[in-house]
Amino acid sequence: MTERMQRLALFCVETRFEDLPPALVEQAKRHILDTFGAALAGADSAVALQARQVFGAEPGTALVWGSSLRVGAGHAALLNGIAAHALELDDTGGCDHSGAVVLPAVMAALSLVDRPVDGREFITAVVIGYEIGRRVLEACGSYSAHNSAGWHSTATCGVFGAAAACARIFALDVGQTVSALGIAGSFSGGLWAFIHDGSQSKKLHSGRAAEGGLLAARFAREGVSGPSVLFEDVWGGFLKTLAPDSAQPDALDADLGKVWKLARCSIKPYAACRGTHSAIDALGLLLEQLQVGADQVEDVQVNLCGFLLDMCGGRDTQSLAAAQMSLPYALAARLVHGHCRLEAYDEQPRNDLRIAHWLMRIRLEVDERLSEDGEPVVVVRTRDGRQASLCVEVPLGAPGNPLSEAALEEKFFSLALRVSSAAKTERLLAQLRQLQTLDSVRDLEHLLTE
Repeated sequence: MTERMQRLALFCVETRFEDLPPALVEQAKRHILDTFGAALAGADSAVALQARQVFGAEPGTALVWGSSLRVGAGHAALLNGIAAHALELDDTGGCDHSGAVVLPAVMAALSLVDRPVDGREFITAVVIGYEIGRRVLEACGSYSAHNSAGWHSTATCGVFGAAAACARIFALDVGQTVSALGIAGSFSGGLWAFIHDGSQSKKLHSGRAAEGGLLAARFAREGVSGPSVLFEDVWGGFLKTLAPDSAQPDALDADLGKVWKLARCSIKPYAACRGTHSAIDALGLLLEQLQVGADQVEDVQVNLCGFLLDMCGGRDTQSLAAAQMSLPYALAARLVHGHCRLEAYDEQPRNDLRIAHWLMRIRLEVDERLSEDGEPVVVVRTRDGRQASLCVEVPLGAPGNPLSEAALEEKFFSLALRVSSAAKTERLLAQLRQLQTLDSVRDLEHLLTE
């Protein structure tokens, strides 16, 4: 095996809970809590229910969260991954949507081991999943480079995170872990074509990556080999194929075990693509600065990079998927409804006549001086001729501007209560808050049923 692949595999095998900084453990618990909330809310979304129909007649032992349905482990990883990403409320900044990939895969893996997995080992596996998925994305040259090429990194890179985390749950050795990562490379895929018509395929990507990573680890556990030269500059290699012009292979293991990638991840306060969040925050702050309401605003201009325009510049509000990717809609919703929470993306709010009015008054302009990874500049003009502009470099929910514990719990309750009782939700919250003390994480399952 190559030296780089061996280092990645050794990291997956040898990292211990005690190696994780206490602050990282607490952040991991926050992301696990947030992902469960997003998945429970997404369990009764249209796309999750449609997907469930595909496998509902194929029984198994792994739970589909927010229901009483049990299916095979791979199908559970797929369905729970879809639910976690269905409403655009899952975390970001990893592979990109690491929580919706790693957590469903790891929970499904628990149903395939004949020993209890305690909370400390579970947290360690999740952290490893976030780590590997993000490092593969950075090796592709960064989020903007990889995604602007048309690949959806949640799917293409997330599958590696799921494979690494499941390999840890299965206690694979170094050679088997190398194979799991190698097989995951062949399962990688996911395109941004959904952006042009608001189709639902984006919501499937997280589930497919979770399923693929779990399957890669299962094959490796049975002795199926995967390529150990996956990240080398060879024909058919992952980076040479998917990132031929942007690859930075050294990012795979630079400062491995010292710089933790989960620490850079964000928890979303808004039910929209992360690319919209900075502008949402900027608009709210500008309204406060100018001391005006929406009725006193003449128009809004957003100066942004070309990548963000391609990703979030659409104005289609007919489908939930399209509206959640739309920066103009996010700002219109902030002006009309006063927020960008999940309720602002329901069908009736999307079709409010005032939304159409504002969509004509929100202009997007590409500024070539802005970095492809930078945040946009929002400019508000008032009816009385005043103007102010702002760029929010660290939006709400980012590590440098995190949600408070109260806000995180409020979000969790607002989501979980869509499918669960208050009593069950409170017990689930309490268990997740002390996750590292649990003797068996599978004991959480009874709190994840409808």
